[in-house]
Amino acid sequence: MNKSNISIDVKLDEGNHPVDIEWTALNNGTPIAQSAKGMLLSFFDKESLETFKIDLWTNDMQVAEMDRFMFHTLRSLGETYYKATNNADLANDMQKFIQYFGEKTNIIPKE
Repeated sequence: MNKSNISIDVKLDEGNHPVDIEWTALNNGTPIAQSAKGMLLSFFDKESLETFKIDLWTNDMQVAEMDRFMFHTLRSLGETYYKATNNADLANDMQKFIQYFGEKTNIIPKE
C-alpha cells in the first residue's frame, strides 16, 4: 500500500491571524512547495458522522480573491458531489447556484 503525506504550515501574527500558509507534498517523488492566501480543509468522521473543518485565509486576501476562491471551491464541490452520488438533479441545482454566485461576483459574465 502506498502512502502520501501533505504538510501544512501556517505562520501567525501577534493576534494569531494567519499571515502565510504554506503546503508541501511529494509528486512522483519530487517535492512541491506552495504558498497560499487561503485554505479549506474538511474531514468526515466515520464514527460520529460529523464534519471537522479548518477554514483559514491570510490578512492580505482581498474580497475579490475570496470570491474567486469560493467560486472555484463551490464548482469543485458540485463536481465532486455528482461524481460521488450520480444525483444529476441536485448537482444541476448546485450548478445553478454556482452560476449565480459567479455572475453576482463578476467572476463570470452574466448570461
